[in-house]
Amino acid sequence: MVEIGRSVNRYGSYPQIGRPGGSVGVKSSRIERMDHPRQLLGAATRRGRTRQEIARAAQAEHARRHQLAGRIAQDHGGVVTLQMLLAEGLTRGQIATEIERGAWHRAGYRTLSITSREPVGEGLWYRALWESGERAALDGVTALLAAGLKGWREDIIDVSVPNDAKVRAIPGVRHHLLRDLGTLTGTGLRRTRPEVAAIRAAQWARSNRASATLLAMTIQQRLTSPELLLGSWASVTSSPRRAFLDRIIRDICDGAHSLSELDFAEMCRDHGMPEPTRQALRMGDNGRVYLDILWEGLGVHVEIQGAQHGEGTAGIDDALRVNGLQLGEEDLISLQIPVLGLRLEAGKFLDQVRLALVIAEKRKQAA
Repeated sequence: MVEIGRSVNRYGSYPQIGRPGGSVGVKSSRIERMDHPRQLLGAATRRGRTRQEIARAAQAEHARRHQLAGRIAQDHGGVVTLQMLLAEGLTRGQIATEIERGAWHRAGYRTLSITSREPVGEGLWYRALWESGERAALDGVTALLAAGLKGWREDIIDVSVPNDAKVRAIPGVRHHLLRDLGTLTGTGLRRTRPEVAAIRAAQWARSNRASATLLAMTIQQRLTSPELLLGSWASVTSSPRRAFLDRIIRDICDGAHSLSELDFAEMCRDHGMPEPTRQALRMGDNGRVYLDILWEGLGVHVEIQGAQHGEGTAGIDDALRVNGLQLGEEDLISLQIPVLGLRLEAGKFLDQVRLALVIAEKRKQAA
């Protein structure tokens, strides 16, 4: 069962690292702090080494640590955890020294940014996971982006955790408390499977248009299959967008059946227009499905395109623009309507159809 869960909007901050008892566990002691350049200089001077020798040794040691941390960070978007560095043999004192000298930067209770002052790109996703606990997983849009979704920008990171988890506020992260996260994928960036993430992203989206776009792009970019998405949706027991998503998901996943059930004639009657004289489901190039509609006596043609054609909902505005140009055609007026556009902007498209019929009727009377 795909659970939507409760969302917790959190825009908190994390405390600064203190010298002793820092919140990632970086503590100081007399023994561990002997790597500090001032202490090394005093100790080495007593052993007869020159200041230059000590400076070179300190630089070499800092370079070694940075190389070690950089190697780990390379696989984690430029960030590491304290435990990763300790596992590689660094001491807490050595870690604290690199933070103090500005080579590394605090990015949370557990996370250090190695390659930049603040985490960027995938580093933000790793920080969100690490700071949210071992049972956390990327979800919604963030999980889709991690799975390879292209052409979508999202500033908020969605992370789901079990509903008994205690999570700290993390800047830019929205936590969702769920009874069941579902099957997870990914060993590094733990995330929900695309068919589950897409359903949750559609539920959490800020608008119906954003919801429809995410679902369409998930299928069009082949992050999951129509069958898996339909199965995931069938397991949802409660949804505030149930009626809307029922239509959209069937449009996207079962285009031919959805279009065959579309009663465009009824929509015309409801908007005070005559019914078309012909309505037929057709198969175009590359398996593209569309509904072919014609008012034969008036020379008005409408093509309703299946949802798997195009890129998300990007074609809706393009279709409205092209249709506006088509209204000036002398012979056959041919309009194109993406089925998702008919769901999201029905009024605008039907107004164009009505105007086309009015224009065609005037031409017929003038002939």
